[in-house]
Amino acid sequence: MRRLITLGSLTGAPGVTTTALALAAAWPHEADGGVRPVVVEANVWGGDLATRYGAPYTPGLLDVAAAARQPQPGSLLGAVAELPFGVRAVVAPAGRGACGEAVRVLAAESGRRVLTGDAGDRGTALLDVGRIGEDVAELLASSDHVMLVTRGCPEALTHVYAHLLNIGEEARRITLAVVGPCSFPAGEITQALGVGDVVFLPWDVRTVAAMRSQRRITLRTSGFRTLPLMAAVHLLARQISGAGGPVEAPERAGVVRQMRAALVEAAAEGSGV
Repeated sequence: MRRLITLGSLTGAPGVTTTALALAAAWPHEADGGVRPVVVEANVWGGDLATRYGAPYTPGLLDVAAAARQPQPGSLLGAVAELPFGVRAVVAPAGRGACGEAVRVLAAESGRRVLTGDAGDRGTALLDVGRIGEDVAELLASSDHVMLVTRGCPEALTHVYAHLLNIGEEARRITLAVVGPCSFPAGEITQALGVGDVVFLPWDVRTVAAMRSQRRITLRTSGFRTLPLMAAVHLLARQISGAGGPVEAPERAGVVRQMRAALVEAAAEGSGV
């Protein structure tokens, strides 16, 4: 069966969709028997991917929800669109009405059965739920892994802390992805918030620009001039998927240097330097 990984945020727009797409693009080829992951736009507002890429959303999320209502649900893969940079996605139309209902269907048992597939299905479904609310509570509970995406400022981390207080020990299975500059070290955040893991991702405008291109491109995850976000999510994808074994120290050090450079560049742009 497919594994379910849910990504969401609590406030603002810290980059949940970009993180999900980058993670799918960086997914190791040796993971899941070579089956590429699928990003499912399970956001009750929908419309982000269709707007970005002009991607068709028929078939898409509404078709998956309709299939889930049938006695013999169809395959999730029948609703997949191919994005220009090689990522497979189930795209949702804009509008809370239809999308909200589709997400509620997905969160029910029949919908989760379509997402995970049959016993012989392999792969990973990356669920982009956007802002976390009651509509996606069942999806979070049934996921194999939950990633909470946030900015690194004290205000954003305070919202995370308040949310995690309500879920107790469940916080231990959450990875906190901190996007952009953050003055707190990972160990301090882990201890204060009680999350299972903390990863830092650079605010990388070049990767976002590359993703928005309509040209067919490949987002490299290693080698000369790899984009900082792709280098970072490469390590994260290996960690979550369990593929590729432990990360070697030289590779990790190189990625850290790239991430630091990206954070310094982002800070300079924000200050107008």
